[in-house]
Amino acid sequence: MAEFTMELNDEQKEVRDWLHGFAADVIRPAAAEWDEREETPWPVIQEAAKVGIYSLDFYAQQYFDPTGLGIPMAMEELFWGDAGIALSIVGTGLAAVGVLANGTEEQIGTWIPQMYGDQNDVKVAAFCSSEPDAGSDVAAMRTRAVYDEAKDEWVINGTKTWATNGGIANVHVVVAVVDPELGSKGHASFIVPAGTPGLAQGQKFKKHGIRASHTAEVILDGVRVPGSCLLGGKEKLDERLARARERARTGGERVKNAAMATFEASRPAVGAMAVGTARAAYEVALDYAKTREQFGRPIIDNQGVAFQLADMRTSIDAARLLVWRASWMAVNGKPFTAAEGSMSKLFASETAKKVTAQAIQILGGNGYTREYPVERMHRDAAIYTIFEGTSEVQRLVIARTLSGMPIR
Repeated sequence: MAEFTMELNDEQKEVRDWLHGFAADVIRPAAAEWDEREETPWPVIQEAAKVGIYSLDFYAQQYFDPTGLGIPMAMEELFWGDAGIALSIVGTGLAAVGVLANGTEEQIGTWIPQMYGDQNDVKVAAFCSSEPDAGSDVAAMRTRAVYDEAKDEWVINGTKTWATNGGIANVHVVVAVVDPELGSKGHASFIVPAGTPGLAQGQKFKKHGIRASHTAEVILDGVRVPGSCLLGGKEKLDERLARARERARTGGERVKNAAMATFEASRPAVGAMAVGTARAAYEVALDYAKTREQFGRPIIDNQGVAFQLADMRTSIDAARLLVWRASWMAVNGKPFTAAEGSMSKLFASETAKKVTAQAIQILGGNGYTREYPVERMHRDAAIYTIFEGTSEVQRLVIARTLSGMPIR
């Protein structure tokens, strides 16, 4: 087990500097264009693939870093460049985590490479959990998967929404209900490849922020997938459902559902994304405050501005430390006994919203225009308190964990 440290080693620093260079030289110059176009930045993703950032190998190296800092470090640097483009580059990772968290070794080896493609033919993947009537309330999920034993196939019907890369993905990881009586414990995850009959893209959303990232509905109408596309396999699912039924009868141990297992693994990474956006806005505001003069002196000479910058930097550093702690705990098998994963996501998300708003205030009228990037950063930051569990849900998870009570 790696000891927790706040100091990156030489190899990590080299990777960080490499990512920072890509973010500064490739992502940032393209950010405003793709934000306006509201389209997937395929050329940027391809550039990331060419240099090895958008690849299974790179993701695996960071994911299995024994310090746990590989993924948060990478996320922070890429999202420092631009949140919309960065999400297009890393969005496949959530689907990959879904397979890693729930799949067999064979499924991991089969499907994750197909999520990325190669540098000459890049692919993306989508994780499909949210529904029109079931976002944070996963127990309200209606998408249904029914097993056809005669053909060893699962038949899936339903509509997913807010799916990053939904409809354009080469691989969709779909969470569906297999036992309605068990509520959220009766869910399972399935692989649905592109081109599967009955799979279609629904509405593509025009969003407030992260507009370079494709977000859409996914329609599943009589979709049939082989039994091998059930993540974890039928035997494992049957055992898990049996335990859930027994717990429902006796009040025994808690059984996690497929969607929550994925979100628990990814929450610190989302916190790192928020840290990257907050840091970017802070740096713009700091540079501006040093050079912008009013009443014959730089505006940073005014305590009202200087104190804001001090608070911004303090919050960013605190958020990063919470993210790093949770990431280290997750990789080293430390249980989140105080909901540390949710803590990191909650604090970093709220910090990003606050810091980007403060950056606009420091830039004044200029900050409110698209001539300066803080306007875009503020729009982008709004998503962090919403996706992969709202701030309210994070507080609920933390409160339930600390109290042991079924707080509603």
